[in-house]
Amino acid sequence: MGEICRKFAAGAAIAVAALLSAGPAEAAGASWVAPPSEQDVAAAVKAAETARAISFATSNFRQVDHGEPGRITVGHKGIPVYTLNPDFVAAKPGAPAGVLRSIAVTATAATGAKATLRAAPDRAAPSGWSVGNVLSGNDEETLSARLRPGSVLLNEPQINGWYDLGRDGVVLLQASLPQSPVGQFTPIADYEQQVHSRYGDKLPGSQYQRGGGIGFKQTVQQRDTGPAGSLTVGLIVLGSAVAAGGAFLLWRWTKRRISPK
Repeated sequence: MGEICRKFAAGAAIAVAALLSAGPAEAAGASWVAPPSEQDVAAAVKAAETARAISFATSNFRQVDHGEPGRITVGHKGIPVYTLNPDFVAAKPGAPAGVLRSIAVTATAATGAKATLRAAPDRAAPSGWSVGNVLSGNDEETLSARLRPGSVLLNEPQINGWYDLGRDGVVLLQASLPQSPVGQFTPIADYEQQVHSRYGDKLPGSQYQRGGGIGFKQTVQQRDTGPAGSLTVGLIVLGSAVAAGGAFLLWRWTKRRISPK
């Protein structure tokens, strides 16, 4: 089980797919995200209740709180979590802003401490879903309570940003490296232009990447790809404009690094 750093994975980009060929972002005609079915959400919650998932939560609480968590209670609500779509960054026509990454379920220790179990499709699991890792805190649960009706929770991992993503645009909920004011609404076309400007020339296969550019990337274990690759996650890196801030944040978040045992 690889090490998990709360909400901030960092490292060098790796080469995948072909060179980025998209031009400047145009007015958005972005499609809506593909939501999981009710059956998938229920299966993800069931996966979070397994002994394996509970053992992950136990390890998390022990490492974070340096004590025994006591009885662990798993919530009954699954929260779909989307991540920034590389095709949207590349301004590909009709690409949705986010792709499903996982379904988050909150676990609570007897002490009141919270952790987030992340479930993703797994062919080998009885329910078709399994928990691959656990993260300290319950950001997903807290932030999802602030979503507008019909919106979903979108993560822009390069800035540790969390958004309310609606069909019409995004509202920044929180970020470690905010690129817009928290609470400000940004139309979807403008958000596409923003992320294209930030990351469009730094996608895998770009000259920046081939030249050894280092920034932040999104990494997902193999099980996160699912049977049909529905949890496709791109590798996107930041430029030098946020490198210094990213180095500091990486150091800070490393203090919360968790390795389920």
